[in-house]
Amino acid sequence: MSDSAKTVKATDGKTKSELLKVDFSTFVLSLSTSALYHLGELADPTTGKTGEKNLVLVRQTIDTLELLQEKTVGNLEPAEANLLNSLIYELRMKVVKES
Repeated sequence: MSDSAKTVKATDGKTKSELLKVDFSTFVLSLSTSALYHLGELADPTTGKTGEKNLVLVRQTIDTLELLQEKTVGNLEPAEANLLNSLIYELRMKVVKES
């Protein structure tokens, strides 16, 4: 990314490079946000409407998080591992509640 792209300000005052930065925690949080949307718990930011429940996509997201958990054993910071464990647990409980 060029230096000029790094200094472009977004509407909230953050630079594009700050907005585009993705680390492990933001990645798994984005996956869990997708799952919450497919559970009908979050509204689409563009329309304001909640999505229809799609437990198949929620389960697929949980499977993806579990795959990440399995493949990253021993390579995560404690906070990252705790976040991943918590997200998987919470999403599983929400699926059980919906089933």
